[in-house]
Amino acid sequence: MKGAYRVIVETRKVKYDFRIKRNITIFTGDSGSGKTVLIDLIREYRRFGSDSGVSLSCGCPCRTLDDEDWEHQLSEISKSIIFIDEGNRFLTSKRFAELVQASDNYFVFATREKLPMLPYSIQEIYGFRKSGKFHEVKQKYNEIYHLYGELSEKEGIDPKFVITEDSNSGYQFFTELSKQKHIECVSANGKSNIMKKITDSKSIPGKKLIIVDGAAFGSEMKDVSECLSAENNIVLYAPESFEWMLLSINVIPDINSTSILQQPEEHIDSSEYASWEQFFTRFLTDKTKENPVWCYSKKKLVKAYLSAKVFNAAKRFMKFIIWD
Repeated sequence: MKGAYRVIVETRKVKYDFRIKRNITIFTGDSGSGKTVLIDLIREYRRFGSDSGVSLSCGCPCRTLDDEDWEHQLSEISKSIIFIDEGNRFLTSKRFAELVQASDNYFVFATREKLPMLPYSIQEIYGFRKSGKFHEVKQKYNEIYHLYGELSEKEGIDPKFVITEDSNSGYQFFTELSKQKHIECVSANGKSNIMKKITDSKSIPGKKLIIVDGAAFGSEMKDVSECLSAENNIVLYAPESFEWMLLSINVIPDINSTSILQQPEEHIDSSEYASWEQFFTRFLTDKTKENPVWCYSKKKLVKAYLSAKVFNAAKRFMKFIIWD
């Protein structure tokens, strides 16, 4: 399943209007914010149609999934948006995570809990904000965070210590970039270790820069966001992925990725890629495999990616971060 879909659900008393564009979307918020009401309305519409008093508009079917016989239900649903409330016990199971990542459906989870077995984006975590009868779905996290929220173009972060989620090519790249600035860069060896690395680095003076792949970091974002709110010397930089960044700086010859970068949802099939990070890794690897100078590997970078040309382009792209 590809593409973005606008969903409008309304009754005489309430209205929801939002867009879904990835295989996994999270709706979060306190009890009473409207998450469960939305799913209940979709369920009622599926059962009774217009007789339910609910109006539902979407370019693809919208379904719900419940505890009873959920695996059989899921096996019969295709190319739909499936809404699931946090009360369902299967939501945190390993089997469910496996089926979601192999599915050709999009999923919307209404939950306040993190789902570490699923790779979901920090860009697709939303909260509800009420405005009269209208429920606005509001993006919860942005691309760059620090104590005061998203940075403005006039602000600059001057890091004195760098932590990367990645332990392979991304870590290699940012280690070399950090050496040019005469600062240390360490790897957390995975997203689940980021918080421990942040804690371990508290005694290090100066601003700490945390670099993660935003396309799959959603499950850790709540804890990290709370940490950022409590500390004034930690910054999180979360591009889609390292491969997405390399494509975005536009220095690799003979690759035209403009349309893909502008609207990834129109090109990324959810049944093939569990996250956009996986897609951009495959895309970059496939497009450079016949070019020995630029052949990309997730494990280790060839020399071309560590050239002054690439570093300078990356510095310009990460405009909020002072690397010189």
